[in-house]
Amino acid sequence: MHSRFLDAFATLPATLQTALEPLLSRDDFPAMLTAEQVANVKAQTGLDDDALAFSLLPLAAACSLTPISHFHVGAVARGVSGNLYFGANMEFSGASMQQTVHAEQSAVTHAWLRGEAKLASITVNYTPCGHCRQFMNELNSGTELNIHLPDRDVATLGDYLPYSFGPKDLDITTLLMDKVNHGYQIAEQDALSQQALDACNQSHAPYSQSHSGVALETENGKIFAGRYAENAAFNPSLPPLQGALILLNLSGEDCLKIRRAVIVERHQPLVSQHDATRATLAALGCQELSAITL
Repeated sequence: MHSRFLDAFATLPATLQTALEPLLSRDDFPAMLTAEQVANVKAQTGLDDDALAFSLLPLAAACSLTPISHFHVGAVARGVSGNLYFGANMEFSGASMQQTVHAEQSAVTHAWLRGEAKLASITVNYTPCGHCRQFMNELNSGTELNIHLPDRDVATLGDYLPYSFGPKDLDITTLLMDKVNHGYQIAEQDALSQQALDACNQSHAPYSQSHSGVALETENGKIFAGRYAENAAFNPSLPPLQGALILLNLSGEDCLKIRRAVIVERHQPLVSQHDATRATLAALGCQELSAITL
């Protein structure tokens, strides 16, 4: 079991520990439970979907990286597939505050990068801030997305974001988590470049058309790719580097052990991710960033 889970795991009820221990003990535990695993855990513990998601929050929060705030937030997103995806807030010393990731953004992006088609609900241990509410408003779940908080009745995103402004107000029909393929191609055939390209082709940028993707290679040779997730309100947009860092972190890897990175984006885009990506990677100790323009 990854050391970050030990303290949180010790606080769980015995029946839940027994059900989760075989999953958490895997070296490659991906910070998610498949629908089949969820069904098995529920059968062993007697927990329903909502109670299980709440019970998993301490494990999700254990994935947070908080060198600045020391404030740990966990989130669990439930896909329509029945899969559960962990999310946690992330902060990066030496980088601008705008590069931080909120727990809800992490859980949503985690599900998206794992191929989930749509979210049914998100469970979080603290009330979503306005930034996160606007970020979730970009989803194809819309304002009907259920939000679960401790000691509160379930409410929809629409309840937390009344009179919302989002993609539908701008006649955008392709929403975050909808399947897309922008069809870009590059000459580079190495695995890192190709994964960055694949991420770019699946990125969500309906306002600027500034599609982009980032792929990271860790010191142990693993590759993690992230896609740009643009938002109707612009500021809550999540850069592709953050998507890759979310997946890297939740997979149990160290953000300070990135060997090299590739960014793929359009030539002279309206919104460029290059400079911010280079600066944040430098703060994490990675100086090797290759840029490929389309």
